[in-house]
Amino acid sequence: MATAQLRVGAVVITMGTRPQELNRLLDSVAAQEGEPVQVVVVGNGTALPGLPSWVRTVELPENLGIPGGRNVGIEAFGPGGGEVDVLLFLDDDGRLPDPATVQRVRQAFEADPQLGIISFRIADPDTGATARRHVPRLRASDPLRSSRVTTFLGGANAVRTQVFQQVGPLPDRFFYAHEETDLAWRALDAGWAIDYRADLVLHHPTTSPARHAVYHRMVARNRVWLSRRNLPLPLIPVYLLVWLAITLARRPSWPALKAWLGGFAEGWRTPCGPRHPMSWRTVWRLTRLGRPPVI
Repeated sequence: MATAQLRVGAVVITMGTRPQELNRLLDSVAAQEGEPVQVVVVGNGTALPGLPSWVRTVELPENLGIPGGRNVGIEAFGPGGGEVDVLLFLDDDGRLPDPATVQRVRQAFEADPQLGIISFRIADPDTGATARRHVPRLRASDPLRSSRVTTFLGGANAVRTQVFQQVGPLPDRFFYAHEETDLAWRALDAGWAIDYRADLVLHHPTTSPARHAVYHRMVARNRVWLSRRNLPLPLIPVYLLVWLAITLARRPSWPALKAWLGGFAEGWRTPCGPRHPMSWRTVWRLTRLGRPPVI
């Protein structure tokens, strides 16, 4: 007898500024092979345009940020996303070019019960190139090499819903930046594995994260929060000093550096949320995977 396929849902958040791209993404999800993917589109502080009847919609009165909007989408599938087994998180201006993508996601989770998160490869639709920052490991020169990793890409991934049910949702208060790493560290500490799969592709235009006005402040603030929430106490100053050195070595403009330093200070003086430091066993596991949690 054939076994039942894993139930797959998808969460897409949008600010309503890319309706054509959103519809292309939904068309690519509808074209996936196997059981249909259930989709929730969250209007993050915006009304939604007319969408296909098979799409569930949630309109939020205010922008809750990326993790907050995605958490609303998770709960639209029941507590912890429990109505489905796996949730895809896809940027609203992305597209799944291969109709076999979701079936391969199902196969990956079925084959490995400890696999909690899959990070897709993001490729520019025109050039096919994958930016180094979109390969979630330090040795990023070969984006076509799949591997176990320690973090994942926020707008191109699949998460087993048991992960949310065990370790909790994305950190709402982060609003933007590093929310994926926060979830990844908690998942790894709970024993889950994360894979980067080069054969699972999301087409997405190449952009710079610095295009967002709040980028430098939130990157710095959230890095402090990330360390305060998740690292053993001796590693917090090491992690933050390493990132301060990296930031200075990149020679940002004075306005960017000023915003970064302001965010760094904000991260210390504001609440970071619950603290659940990872075990030293997890620190060693991250180190063996090639990314000790000090960089």
